[in-house]
Amino acid sequence: MSKPINNKEKVEKMVLRISFIGSAVLSVSEIVMAIILGSYTVLMDGIFDTAELAMMGPLLILVPLLYKPVSEKRPYGYAQVESLFLLIKYGILFTITVAMISTNIHIIYQGGHKVSASNIAGYEIFLGIGSIIMYVWLKFLSEKYASPTIKSEIYMWKTDIVGSIGISVTFLFQAIFGETYLKFLSSYIDSIVAITLSVFLLKEPVVVMLRGFKKLVLFAPPKETMDRIRSVVDKSLEEYPYEIAFLDVIQTGRKTWIEVYLQVKGDNKVINLEQWGEIRTNIKSKLKYDFDQLYVELIPDIPEK
Repeated sequence: MSKPINNKEKVEKMVLRISFIGSAVLSVSEIVMAIILGSYTVLMDGIFDTAELAMMGPLLILVPLLYKPVSEKRPYGYAQVESLFLLIKYGILFTITVAMISTNIHIIYQGGHKVSASNIAGYEIFLGIGSIIMYVWLKFLSEKYASPTIKSEIYMWKTDIVGSIGISVTFLFQAIFGETYLKFLSSYIDSIVAITLSVFLLKEPVVVMLRGFKKLVLFAPPKETMDRIRSVVDKSLEEYPYEIAFLDVIQTGRKTWIEVYLQVKGDNKVINLEQWGEIRTNIKSKLKYDFDQLYVELIPDIPEK
C-alpha cells in the first residue's frame, strides 16, 4: 500500500516542480512583455499566471501532508486542507479575472488604446509553442496518476495554449486587415481580447469553487457518482444474504469514504465476517479506478428498540 502511495507522491511533486519552473519563466516573460508592448491582454495573462505561481509555493509544502494516513486525531487526514486550498486559490483567480474585465471595460469606455498587433501576435505564437511543450510533458508524466492538484495544473497550461492561440489569431487578423474598413477597431481590439479571454477563464474557477465548497462541508457527491457506487455495492451483494439499508458517501479532497449499512435478509440474523471481508474486497476492487484514495466500511444496521 505504501509503495503506490509513495509513487503517487513522487509523481505529484515532480509535476508541480516542473510546472512551477515553467510558470515562473512564463509569468516573468508576460509581465516584461506587457510593459514593453503596452498590452492589457498580455498583462491580464501575466497577472493570472503570477497569481497561480504564488499559490503553487504553499502547494509544494502541502503535498506530503496529503499522503499521511488518517488517524483518530485527524479522521479525514489532511484531505480537507486541499479542498480549502483550491477554494482559496481559485477564489483569488476569480477575483483577479473579474477585476481585469472591469478595467478593460473602463478602457473601452475611455476610447481604448493602440498596440503593435504584429509584435503581440508574434510573442503569443512563441508563448503558445512553449505552453504546448509544457502541456504535453505534464500530460505524459501524469498518465499513471492525476490528482485534483495535478489536473488543475494541467488545466492552467491548457488555458494558456487556448489563450495564446486565440490572442495570436486575433492580432494577426488586425495586422493583416488593420488598414481596411475594420481599422476603427484597432483602438479597442486589445481590451476586447482581454475581456474575451477573461470570460473564458472564469468558468473553471467557478466550477472548482463550487465543487470544493461541497467537499469542504462534506456534501454527498453528485447523483451519477452515488448511482455508480450503489450499483457496484448491489452487484457485490448478489451472492450474499445481505442488502443495503443505507449508503453514506463522503468525499473531501482526493479521499472518498464509503460506508455501507447492511441488514440481513430473512430470519437469519447471524453476520459472517468472512463474507463481509469478501464483499468489501469486491467493492474496493471494482471502484479502485473511480477514486483516488478509497476507504470502504461495512456497518451492521442495528434497528432501534
